[in-house]
Amino acid sequence: MEFISVSNISKEYKVEIREEGMINRLKSLIFPKYTTKRAVTDISFTIDRGEIVGYLGPNGAGKSTTIKMLTGILYPTEGEVRVNGLIPYKERKKYSSQIGVVFGQRSQLWWDLPAIDSLELYKDIYNVSSKDYKTKIDMYNNIFDFHEFCNIPVRQLSLGQRMRVEIAASLIHSPDILFLDEPTIGLDIIVKNKMREFFKELNRLEKTTILLTTHDITDVEKICNRIIIINNGKKAFDGSTQSFKSLYDEDNEILVTLKSGNTNFNIPKVVLKHREGKKIWLNVNKNISIQDVLQEIITKYEISDIQVKGADLESLLSKVYQMNKEENNCEKIL
Repeated sequence: MEFISVSNISKEYKVEIREEGMINRLKSLIFPKYTTKRAVTDISFTIDRGEIVGYLGPNGAGKSTTIKMLTGILYPTEGEVRVNGLIPYKERKKYSSQIGVVFGQRSQLWWDLPAIDSLELYKDIYNVSSKDYKTKIDMYNNIFDFHEFCNIPVRQLSLGQRMRVEIAASLIHSPDILFLDEPTIGLDIIVKNKMREFFKELNRLEKTTILLTTHDITDVEKICNRIIIINNGKKAFDGSTQSFKSLYDEDNEILVTLKSGNTNFNIPKVVLKHREGKKIWLNVNKNISIQDVLQEIITKYEISDIQVKGADLESLLSKVYQMNKEENNCEKIL
């Protein structure tokens, strides 16, 4: 079911031109000059109810601008956004009760109040029953260990502690959609893993639609089944994580550790890159079945260990960014 619909949206900003020199600065006070900056250009996509989608791109690509239009903070210069039948920037009051938002670098908590007071304020704002509130707080305590710092003012919390409270605050009213911007920033590896599992469980049990922006590639690989990549304000890719990897992936690398260093080694159609005693590094073309190669190695040789390494998602994203950059440079030259 189509839950989020983004149709040909673009966003332009009016930016003042600041020239060097005292005289020019004085002139600009009376006769300011402006230029137009386009942050997002003609982006379209749809997201079904219950999907978990990673919205990725380098800094300055237009991710935050898109999220702000989806949450109703900004309106598009062109195009239209609809979420669950509502236009976010026109129906803000009704829409705000359906969404939860976590911006990693911007707090929604009261700075001088204890963390638990901020949560209780959100309980009253969203008219959450005492029973539902207690159930949720008990659950968050089990996941995030709130009892350690819930009575400490927010301004005294570490970034990791504050992020745990931010996520709890965004979910206190059981929103239909959750917008996450760098949700695991500042968290240690144990809490990160707990949080990733929590988001997947939340999606499974409550069918919460999640749109995630992050620079932590592990977040994407562990949580998302689909990714949308934006670069230079334009959509560069939209599809499953696996289809993206298969589309841009190159060769696989296999590290074989033999039981004996004196064994002759040869596998047809596989390139032997390097050998060092018992360890052998192989290059396998992406068009060759990696499973067939592994089966042949295991059948022909006595091995103590075997490892397969494909291109990781982060390196693939870098390739997409570079490809788009080169395409844009070609357009400028033409």
